[in-house]
Amino acid sequence: MKYTTIPNTNIKVSKICLGTMTFGQQNNEIEAHEQLNYAVEKGINFIDTAEMYSIPGKKETQGLTEQFIGSWLKDQKREELVVATKVTGPNEYFKYIREDLGFSKPAILNALNKSLARLQTDYVDIYQLHWPERNTNFFGQRNYNHNLNEKWEDNFKEVIETLDSLIKEGKIRHYGVSNETSWGLMRHLEESKYNNLTRCKTIQNSYSLLNRSFEINLAEVSMRENVGLLAYSPLGFGMLTGKYLNGNLPEKSRLKLFPAYIRYNSKQSHILTQKYLDFAQELNISLAQLALAFVNQQPFVTSNIIGATTMEQLKENIDSIHVELSKETHQKIDEIQELQPNPAP
Repeated sequence: MKYTTIPNTNIKVSKICLGTMTFGQQNNEIEAHEQLNYAVEKGINFIDTAEMYSIPGKKETQGLTEQFIGSWLKDQKREELVVATKVTGPNEYFKYIREDLGFSKPAILNALNKSLARLQTDYVDIYQLHWPERNTNFFGQRNYNHNLNEKWEDNFKEVIETLDSLIKEGKIRHYGVSNETSWGLMRHLEESKYNNLTRCKTIQNSYSLLNRSFEINLAEVSMRENVGLLAYSPLGFGMLTGKYLNGNLPEKSRLKLFPAYIRYNSKQSHILTQKYLDFAQELNISLAQLALAFVNQQPFVTSNIIGATTMEQLKENIDSIHVELSKETHQKIDEIQELQPNPAP
């Protein structure tokens, strides 16, 4: 395994992070523990989850992912592991999680205490704001449309003050954002700087061969401000394995089970995926390993969040850490991307 350090901290994390959103629906507790044990055996020390998981979110399975991790974590050497979770942002659909969704102080305290109980731990290493409270473009929305009637009030300072107090209490070590824009990330950094508050350390956004929109402006913020990207969906919900090409819809696959998840399933995504598959075959590696190695090697990526439903998938994904792409390979990837730039924002 290869390791990096979360920016502006002394926390060493594996370059590959184990994503867990399948725990609770696609994977039962025994399978979840098998994945966790194998990941740790292969040198992974970084685990990412969220209070709303498993995915897709629903009342019957909410919190199971953290529970499965917690029943495993209680028997581990906690200090050797880095655990990240997230507090749910406002969304009427998720009112079954908590009535006080959002990032007010009571809401964050409520959410964190419940996450800690499910995880069976006294602290979280990275506590993340799952998505912004304000109206903006994320989760596949390509363009920003300003809403003049928006009721959101600028509360960045108050949110960071709450997180700062939790760090001082020892309940979290650091905080990060997720599904955030350049404006939002810079506001977090500004407020912490001018109010002498804890600084945002990471940003968890989607990033893959099908969605390189992070490079447009967030990559510059990441590099210049030293905020590490925790890249999620590096395989585009499995699209970048090639298994959905030519009309295929394998049994038990995510798009078969959850057809509403269309973010990576456009015609343009299929066209680009086929091009990448052809190129991977030229290189004599799998498409999944090409896609993951590409993310692993980006200078702004602190850790690449991989997920799997089978042990075979997990092994292949973790082994991508040993794949080194040449400068010429990156140039060819750029040429392919120009054919259908960012079809899955």
